[in-house]
Amino acid sequence: MAAERGARRLLGTSSFWLCCLLLLGRRAPGAAAARSGSPPQSPGSGVRTFTPFYFLVEPVDTLSSRGSSVILNCSAYSEPSPKIEWKKDGTFLNLVSDDRRQLLPDGSLFITNVVHAKHNKPDEGYYQCVATVENLGTIVSRTAKLTVASLPRFASQPEPSSVYAGNSAVLNCEVNADLVPFVRWEQNRQPLLLDDRVIKLPSGTLVISNVTERDGGLYRCVVESGGPPKYSDEAELKVLPDPEVTSNLVFLKQPSSLVRVIGQSAVLPCVALGLPTPTIRWMKNEEALDTESSERLVLLAGGSLEISDVTEDDAGTYFCIADNGNETIEAQAELTVQAQPEFLKQPTNIYAHESMDIIFECEVTGKPAPTVKWVKNGDMVIPSDYFKIVKEHNLQVLGLVKSDEGFYQCIAENDVGNAQAGAQLIILEHDVAIPTLPPTSLTSATTDHLAPATTGPLPSAPRDVVASLVSTRFIKLTWRTPASDPHGDNLTYSVFYTKEGIARERVENTSHPGEMQVTIQNLMPATVYIFRVMAQNKHGSGESSAPLRVETQPEVQLPGPAPNIRAYATSPTSITVTWETPLSGNGEIQNYKLYYMEKGTDKEQDVDVSSHSHTINGLKKYTEYSFRVVAYNKHGPGVSTQDVAVRTLSDVPSAAPQNLSLEVRNSKSIMIHWQPPPPATQNGQITGYKIRYRKASRKSDVTETLVTGTQLSQLIEGLDRGTEYNFRVAALTINGTGPATDWLSAETFESDLDETRVPDVPSSLHVRPLVTSIVVSWTPPENQNIVVRGYAIGYGIGSPHAQTIKVDYKQRYYTIENLDPSSHYVITLKAFNNVGEGIPLYESAVTRPHTDTSEVDLFVINAPYTPVPDPTPMMPPVGVQASILSHDTIRITWADNSLPKHQKITDSRYYTVRWKTNIPANTKYKNANATTLSYLVTGLKANTLYEFSVMVTKGRRSSTWSMTAHGTTFELVPTSPPKDVTVVSKEGKPRTIIVNWQPPSEANGKITGYIIYYSTDVNAEIHDWVIEPVVGNRLTHQIQELTLDTPYYFKIQARNSKGMGPMSEAVQFRTPKASGSAGKGSRLPDLGSDYKPPMSGSNSPHGSPTSPLDSNMLLVIIVSVGVITIVVVVIIAVFCTRRTTSHQKKKRAACKSVNGSHKYKGNSKDVKPPDLWIHHERLELKPIDKSPDPNPIMTDTPIPRNSQDITPVDNSMDSNIHQRRNSYRGHESEDSMSTLAGRRGMRPKMMMPFDSQPPQPRTGDSWRVKASVLFTGIFLHQSNGEWPHKNLGRSLVTKDVLIHSKG
Repeated sequence: MAAERGARRLLGTSSFWLCCLLLLGRRAPGAAAARSGSPPQSPGSGVRTFTPFYFLVEPVDTLSSRGSSVILNCSAYSEPSPKIEWKKDGTFLNLVSDDRRQLLPDGSLFITNVVHAKHNKPDEGYYQCVATVENLGTIVSRTAKLTVASLPRFASQPEPSSVYAGNSAVLNCEVNADLVPFVRWEQNRQPLLLDDRVIKLPSGTLVISNVTERDGGLYRCVVESGGPPKYSDEAELKVLPDPEVTSNLVFLKQPSSLVRVIGQSAVLPCVALGLPTPTIRWMKNEEALDTESSERLVLLAGGSLEISDVTEDDAGTYFCIADNGNETIEAQAELTVQAQPEFLKQPTNIYAHESMDIIFECEVTGKPAPTVKWVKNGDMVIPSDYFKIVKEHNLQVLGLVKSDEGFYQCIAENDVGNAQAGAQLIILEHDVAIPTLPPTSLTSATTDHLAPATTGPLPSAPRDVVASLVSTRFIKLTWRTPASDPHGDNLTYSVFYTKEGIARERVENTSHPGEMQVTIQNLMPATVYIFRVMAQNKHGSGESSAPLRVETQPEVQLPGPAPNIRAYATSPTSITVTWETPLSGNGEIQNYKLYYMEKGTDKEQDVDVSSHSHTINGLKKYTEYSFRVVAYNKHGPGVSTQDVAVRTLSDVPSAAPQNLSLEVRNSKSIMIHWQPPPPATQNGQITGYKIRYRKASRKSDVTETLVTGTQLSQLIEGLDRGTEYNFRVAALTINGTGPATDWLSAETFESDLDETRVPDVPSSLHVRPLVTSIVVSWTPPENQNIVVRGYAIGYGIGSPHAQTIKVDYKQRYYTIENLDPSSHYVITLKAFNNVGEGIPLYESAVTRPHTDTSEVDLFVINAPYTPVPDPTPMMPPVGVQASILSHDTIRITWADNSLPKHQKITDSRYYTVRWKTNIPANTKYKNANATTLSYLVTGLKANTLYEFSVMVTKGRRSSTWSMTAHGTTFELVPTSPPKDVTVVSKEGKPRTIIVNWQPPSEANGKITGYIIYYSTDVNAEIHDWVIEPVVGNRLTHQIQELTLDTPYYFKIQARNSKGMGPMSEAVQFRTPKASGSAGKGSRLPDLGSDYKPPMSGSNSPHGSPTSPLDSNMLLVIIVSVGVITIVVVVIIAVFCTRRTTSHQKKKRAACKSVNGSHKYKGNSKDVKPPDLWIHHERLELKPIDKSPDPNPIMTDTPIPRNSQDITPVDNSMDSNIHQRRNSYRGHESEDSMSTLAGRRGMRPKMMMPFDSQPPQPRTGDSWRVKASVLFTGIFLHQSNGEWPHKNLGRSLVTKDVLIHSKG
């Protein structure tokens, strides 16, 4: 201890000389502070050093017995020595007048004669040691639990038993867990000695392994917990000789689930009885445990497993396996391992100045996850506007004041234990620099100027501090440089602000020297704040500006969101939703509106509710719904809650499986195919299907087969030959069986097809030569009783053995491609099966020359076939149609000309539907079977063109594929965000950026628009981001008037006719720094690349400024020219008016020309209006919602000043918007900001920092436009620099102005 104190003094001396060198010339009342008992300082430095103050020993959990004595250890280190006090259950103990509790010299608590009764337990509880150093602070220790063993009570007692020699015996004696350490055993009323063969389990149970005759006798357990011993009942253990016969294995003691803390020992009991004597082995998570070579795993007497020094890796499921050679039994138990709180990062000491923001970091781990609370000088820190818990465990203190000094402790606690770690906060005077670099605990927003100050003049107060922009939640301040430093090149500024009436002040610093504006965010609405600005130079902080009083804008007093909204299903068709009263009701809540919507739809329904719960009935079974609640007061609807989703309970299916079809495989088996019931009728997760079938002649004999999982086919075997069977299928859920399909019949073959020999020769072969291909068609062999597995087509020039292609047995034609024109090919066709290939059929053909253009590929579809011997091939279905039902479902219907006129199917034929899309081009066909003249194809992609065709099969005969039908699925909201989002700065305009992107990969329809979101805070709520609407055919957009040298984050969202898609990931872009010489801290307007600076003195050819006389002459010339121009315009206007009066027909033509409806007619003698041009960008009237250019490249949108400046691009979402009602949720109306800002918007969305100076109109604009007005006879009025758009066509703007002025 002496060596440690000497080291600390040496460290203090080193710190003293270091501070003297850094802060030479500064004085500090070090001696006076020491005399008054204040914290130590480095003499002559003015910087106080951190005081070592910590616990050497902390109390630990203790178990005691009634009447005994207990010591709870505690010792703390500090200079001077701290005062030690104790708390019990959060209340300080008065140890002065306490006879049984004493404070020992080292600070420990000594309790004599512990008192513990049924209704009086004064000593049991939680104890905490509190150490205090006057004028320095207070720290508290971890909390320790003192447990007093309860009165002895036996949960179970030993019972008489008998055991064969060599086996194991178990004698139970279970008591309360706190009494187990006080349990011992007696045999024949003599203390029983424990060894490797005789053990006591942690529960108190006695286990004797390999029993011998001397183990027989009377046993009892004894509890000695401070009072008189408590004895259990006596039980006799009889030892029987080995009967030399076998007996079944049974467990005398099985393992039970256990919870242990890291470092403790765990015992999993396991004792088995049987003859022969069993052996015990253990497994963990299906891995065998090696108890012989492991140091931590020990096999105890009887077979119990002991794990010492438990770690997290020991957690898992343990299996005890007993085996005696004749039989094996097993039992299992779960071991859960917990961990006490442990600090991964402890708080560190912090130096700071008043008004700064600091963060004490505290990172902990443990199992279960610990909770964290903060203590300052022994008192709990209650979160408030200035004390906040951030990032789960860290403590943030905003706007430091002198009273915030002291010791802060992070206390972590879970079910296992608790731990504490602390740090000291010292607040220095503003004229004392922080001696080291800012620690990581300082927030980036308040990092002060920490370099040691030098002597020199300090800046005066900044001038003209004004609030240039005031919102509900932020205020933008601007100012001018101090009078003492008008250039302000190297000045930085600190803005101090506080709520009116509150002494705690916060500070926000400018980001770089010369910047003269700051935006203060996270303010409260309708609240008065006091601001002052202070400049700093290399010598230190200067004078403060006069206080500026600013009140933020009020928000509409609407209710907040209803908390604790919950939804739960009460039946397959009903859901109950509950919630609580909003915390910020802003007046009496009049009623609530409950909105609900089925997942996957865009139609939201609502119901008015006056209470805090409501049950929605009549819902679809096993369907997910989303719910939200909006509270109403006298001002209207408030903020919507977040959506909660819940699914109705499942039920039995309400519809039968679809598209049941039967395929006869042979004389004894039939393959059944089906599709699940429609999704809306499944009413739950389909767990399987029930197949019932019977002979058509014996309706009472029904056989049932269950198919589990999602299997959609089943082969029924063991049927009778040549017999008709009826089949039906029903779907299953966990709730039961749904309705079954109608009975469908099929007849097994009289005899199986023969595959003991090769197939016969095909009955016909036809070839049709084209230029580079030959179409081959054929009919199957006449003998249909031999199995045909497929057909082999051979071809070549002069020989059929050059190439061979094999096709399926159902195919009846094939096109041989990539042939040479005008070439003689020999073609052979053979049927084959598993035995081999049959007799070939030969044909030859000569491909057509290149000049032959008569080939028609449609021959393949309607190829004439040679009549096939009985049985004839099936005719393909006709009239195939595709009916679009939704974004992923199309119904296919067709007709079958081989059926009677009423199109009723009476035989066992079935249809195969196949479909594909051409995107991508190599997509493969999908197919399904149906037994009706329609099929519902599901699981398709949205807004995708598909082609469909149908084939019919009856018995062993099949048709060719039908003509194709096409259908495009409906659109769906985009399911992926726009991709490849990039942001670049526009050349020559540093405050303008260009955003580029590509359409979503899964647009699911035509994109009608995009919304660009941007913000300076990536973590801000989405309704606080600025939005920019863009029409759907644009993939780039300009955003102007951004703040220089500021990071922005951008997201893009696509929209089609069905709604909004997901947002892209945020893309960061920092605007460039200011360039040029327009003055420090000022902003250069975006003048464009064509801008030329006006003539000034610096640009005079002789190097001297232009004289005042030259300027006056220039002004006189401009005014004279302007007056003459106006006179000429008036004369021409009068002249034109008179000519128009005498020529009515020309007047009508001229009027039509002015309106842009017709071109001028007549010869050169007719009066034509002059070709005029307005050189004024503000009169270029382009409708935002129309796109004059089919392929526009760029849009320019100045940053809107508030939510009312933003206009939706088009009206494509109106139908969906008005279904949402008025709930401040979003999609309300075109006039509301929430249409573009999303569902949750309530208040108007304010903007990020920007320059509030509007563009100034040029002096020449007004008279130049009025000349146009005078000429056309249409009166326009200029008001506040804005020009009316009504009745001002584009032709008027571009042709009807006589004079162009370059003022």
